[in-house]
Amino acid sequence: MALYEHVVISRQDISPQQAEALNDTMKALIEEGGGTVAKIEYWGLRNLTYRIKKNRKGHYSLLAIDAPPAAVKEMERQLGINEDVLRHLTVRVEELDLELSPILARRDRDRERRDDFPAKDGAF
Repeated sequence: MALYEHVVISRQDISPQQAEALNDTMKALIEEGGGTVAKIEYWGLRNLTYRIKKNRKGHYSLLAIDAPPAAVKEMERQLGINEDVLRHLTVRVEELDLELSPILARRDRDRERRDDFPAKDGAF
């Protein structure tokens, strides 16, 4: 089977739970086609570089997929029909990167930095 990384941008006016449900739907489609999803990352609501279908923001998700091409093609077909999906991109890769993506790693690193500083209570 082939290895893929798949990114989906969904509309800003759906809830994060609906975006997660969309990820679950994609996972189910891949598994029905005989593949597996090694990793799903929800990156959250992020600003778009330019407007897409009158949206300034979108819910981003990344999937690491090990599946036959037919299963990926069916998933892309279903995403093309779905009105909540603004854009999607599937890229074939040589190996799956199962570590945190740079976006989530940066978010965790920033969170750790904030935790290192004491609370602002007026004392130095």
